Amino acid sequence: MNIMDKLANRAKIVGPVCVGLDTKLEFIPKCISETNGTAGEHIFEFNKRIVDATKDTACCYKLQIACYEALGLDGLRAFSDTLKYIRSNGLIAISDIKRGDISSTAAQYAKGHFCGDFETDIITVNGYMGVDAISPYAPYFEKGKGMFALVKTSNPSSVDLQDTLESDGRPVYMHMAELVSKWGSSYTENRGLSAIGAVVGLTYPDEFIKIKAVMPNTFFLIPGYGAQGGTGKDLARIFGDGICGVVNSSRGIIGAHKGKTEGDDFVSYIACAAAAMREDIMKWL
Repeated sequence: MNIMDKLANRAKIVGPVCVGLDTKLEFIPKCISETNGTAGEHIFEFNKRIVDATKDTACCYKLQIACYEALGLDGLRAFSDTLKYIRSNGLIAISDIKRGDISSTAAQYAKGHFCGDFETDIITVNGYMGVDAISPYAPYFEKGKGMFALVKTSNPSSVDLQDTLESDGRPVYMHMAELVSKWGSSYTENRGLSAIGAVVGLTYPDEFIKIKAVMPNTFFLIPGYGAQGGTGKDLARIFGDGICGVVNSSRGIIGAHKGKTEGDDFVSYIACAAAAMREDIMKWL
């Protein structure tokens, strides 16, 4: 099995909740922030406790690298330590890095995030530069790595480009869906899932159905749940014939304790938020 098959199997067992560790200092409770240590050390301790509290509920964890880069080297150490902690627990880590560049540069990104200090299981990639932005990662697929390529993103202004109609009447996002499916067809094991998945936002459920129809061997990373407006009910049609992706929530989970506690019990609020999200999704299946 490749990494997407493993991720899909785990989603079927524990549910499709992806906990987004888009950790900012404003989320850190005083029980951690007022102890000795750097900002990065506080972030890692916060992340570590979240993983411990949700590992039986979460399918995987997604780290948005910008939240860590903003703190410089201290933040990147927290990024590295969090990835190592997730993977040391036998859990799946997704690094949300959205890289997209020419092949020589992409090869360096691949090495930087599939090996060494920042090693992860799956990355996000912007393929709108074409296959040159995708192919350098392929050698790592045989080593158990994978990627999610952007197809139809959850942000409101995605329509500015992705909904533009081409000469044949197709929106750009459908063209991209077909390209990602084509690129991924070479990395599908035993008629399973492709090692190249797709990012499609829950904020566009009608478009999602159209995309899913042209990507039969694709597993999805689905942003847009919770704070961006997506709900479990929106997933009813998308998951109508089974779980085909993981659903990410960041603020709705890791900020669940805000305004309620600054003590060590903050993890109970986070664990409850993850469990409630899982219940909200699973009841519609």
